[in-house]
Amino acid sequence: MAKRFLIVGAGRGGTALLKALLTIEWVSIVSITDINLEAPGIQFAKENQIPYASSYEPFIFSEEIDVILEATGNSTVYHDLERKKTLSTILIPGTVANIVMSLIEQKERLIHQLEQKSQELNTFLNSTHDAIVAVNSQGVITLFNRSAERILDVKREEVVGTEAKDTIPNTRLHHVLQTGESELNREQALTSNKRIITNRVAVSDNQGNIIGAVAVFRDITEVLSLAEEITDLKGVQTFLEAIINSSEDAISVVDALGNGMLINPAYTRLTGLSPEDILGKPADVDISEGESMHLKVLQTRKPVRGAHMKVGPKKKDVIVNVAPVVVDGTLKGSVGVIHDVTEFKKLAEELERAKRIIRTLEAKYTFQDIMGFSDTMLVAVDQAQKAAMTPATVLLRGESGTGKELFAHAIHNESSRKYSQFLRVNCAAITDQLLESELFGYEEGAFTGAKKGGKRGLFEEASGGTIFLDEIGEMSVNTQAKLLRVLQEKEIIRVGGTKSIPIDVRIIAATHVNLEKAIQQGHFREDLYYRLNMMPIMIPPLRYRKEDILPLSLHLIRKFNQEYGRAVEDLHADTLEILQSYDWPGNVRELENVVGRSIINMRFTETRILPHHLPSLITKPLAESSPPRSARIEQTQSNQTGKLSEILEAVEKNVIYKVFEESGRNKTQTAKRLGLSIRSLYYKMEKYKLN
Repeated sequence: MAKRFLIVGAGRGGTALLKALLTIEWVSIVSITDINLEAPGIQFAKENQIPYASSYEPFIFSEEIDVILEATGNSTVYHDLERKKTLSTILIPGTVANIVMSLIEQKERLIHQLEQKSQELNTFLNSTHDAIVAVNSQGVITLFNRSAERILDVKREEVVGTEAKDTIPNTRLHHVLQTGESELNREQALTSNKRIITNRVAVSDNQGNIIGAVAVFRDITEVLSLAEEITDLKGVQTFLEAIINSSEDAISVVDALGNGMLINPAYTRLTGLSPEDILGKPADVDISEGESMHLKVLQTRKPVRGAHMKVGPKKKDVIVNVAPVVVDGTLKGSVGVIHDVTEFKKLAEELERAKRIIRTLEAKYTFQDIMGFSDTMLVAVDQAQKAAMTPATVLLRGESGTGKELFAHAIHNESSRKYSQFLRVNCAAITDQLLESELFGYEEGAFTGAKKGGKRGLFEEASGGTIFLDEIGEMSVNTQAKLLRVLQEKEIIRVGGTKSIPIDVRIIAATHVNLEKAIQQGHFREDLYYRLNMMPIMIPPLRYRKEDILPLSLHLIRKFNQEYGRAVEDLHADTLEILQSYDWPGNVRELENVVGRSIINMRFTETRILPHHLPSLITKPLAESSPPRSARIEQTQSNQTGKLSEILEAVEKNVIYKVFEESGRNKTQTAKRLGLSIRSLYYKMEKYKLN
């Protein structure tokens, strides 16, 4: 039955008592009184629909009041209440009420603290990844956190208050309760596909009595799965490292920041750089010349192929292929494969040697081997390519060393006869008698020392192919007559024989001699000239195409590098200027001699031909070697006397020279101004030696 309370005094103390009593179920508040109706207790009563009054008089004589709490602290009020209350009513003075109020407040604080600690403990227990299960001394579950719910797949409400051995599979908490022995780091199978690792310990009181046990465990199924994956990944990593380390291609890997992560032994062999020089260092630490392709790929996220650069302290020539490494859309780094260009060069050199060996069996050169980009040289090459497409006889004209034999080889290799014989004959290097027997062959007994059974001549050997007659201007008139028969009748008669032998051979002739002048002097047959001159090609001397000196020099440098084992790269600008100021009377042959001698004069560590490497003949001023061309023309003109034809030739020579100079030494413009074909201009300039 509820006890009826009257509170006298609605100040701070009375208000606290009112609030405290409201929390007690067996307490009924009859009223709270105070002469000040603005007192806090009165206001609280108004807000919570609790009876209140300004005087305690109406309630004092009531038999319904069990307890009066005097909260004013006024002794007069206390004594008045004591006189007027009934005998059954208990009067509690203000001092006691204050003590009660203090105890109530302390209780509330303790309860609040306990609730807060309990909340913190529950939060901790439920937020930990480890499952926690606790039992009391009877083995009944008293604690079961959320991780335990997740791992055991059972709700807390279903197991708390039940015995652990009945609701938790394979539990050993009851065994720990019995023995008091802890079980630590025990692996246990909960189900066929779930495993845990657990610690079980007993809980004892201050006297050492076992009052419960706790099990802390976690699911290691995922851990075991991850461990297996890690083991597999380590196996794959080991496998990949074995592949990378056994590769003959140099490989380097950098991370997303461009720092070295991995290199293989082939990389060290190629660059001469050890892992200590590369790993953890910027990606461009190994580059001698060029930019880092790793950094470029990291910036663009696009692969790079075929980039040329030099790496390592020895400046190795390499070609690099680099690709980005992207995992799930995130750039992780880049991997580069480096190829040693030296190996490619070696293979190219071997291929070139093989080509040279093959060429010694037939014609050696093609039009790709002819170096020249000047207008005059391009005209000559164009004429030669057209000549190669026809079976016509070709006459190559030009000074010694201009490359007439090179053109002859190229014409043959471009013609339909390229798979047949190509024979070379230097008409100036063999005596007349021997030349005739070599060209036309001889019958047995034709002369003393003739081989038994005779011998086939070069025309017969070359039948179906091409024969190159070099220096044909030096051939004797008698041999010229026999050659004319070959051109006219397509047949030969051996020396000492009478039988005509048909042949099918193409003739390419070459000479540096002025054949027109030789005809006038009776040294060359005019009829043979017209037979040979079916397809004349004028090969310009080097002094007329000085723009070709640089590509020719670079080509010769590559040639001599292979022969001499050098690494010369190019010419100094001053060296090129000296070469281009020289007249080159020996033409390309002389240039080849000069480049070869210059390389010999260089030290092995030098890579560029400087002016002091050139032979002294080249470095002499041009004015010391010959007088100006205009002076020679004027001298020739002033000393000219004699026949009318000679005077006309002198005038023609002077006119051609002046127009040539006025046209900026451009032969095409000169020919147009004089109304001549370019071929006629070449002929006349050769005739008058306007070189």
